[in-house]
Amino acid sequence: MRLFALKTRKTNEGRTQGMAITLTSAQLIAIDWLSQPHRGGKTYEEIAKLCGVTARTLENWRKNPMFDAEFRRKVKRVNDDKLPQLVDSLVDIAIRDGNAAMAKLALQMGGMLTESVEVTTKRPEDINVDELLLQLQALGDDPEAGE
Repeated sequence: MRLFALKTRKTNEGRTQGMAITLTSAQLIAIDWLSQPHRGGKTYEEIAKLCGVTARTLENWRKNPMFDAEFRRKVKRVNDDKLPQLVDSLVDIAIRDGNAAMAKLALQMGGMLTESVEVTTKRPEDINVDELLLQLQALGDDPEAGE
């Protein structure tokens, strides 16, 4: 079995050319093992042997963007069913320990807390230019000096 992806690149003439990139069956086997909790009880060397490659090759695969992307997708699929338990445990820890960081994370995961930036604007007539100049001079920036 092979997993295909399409990578595009520009030719010397400026045209876009597609080229297929594939993951081999050995790479997919490696991803299956690596994505399991505790690598399914296997060492890197054991997984490499199952794939018919060296541990060094396995490490090089991990640096491959397509391999890494498929690995991340697989980890997500493997752990999707545990997500409700994780969220529940965050809530339990937040309540039991009074842990604000866990409470914040649980609320963010539930979409009930988002990062926000508050911006206030002043109308031109509300700006005291002389006061701003004094503040700049106090900071060491003298706009009148014309550096």
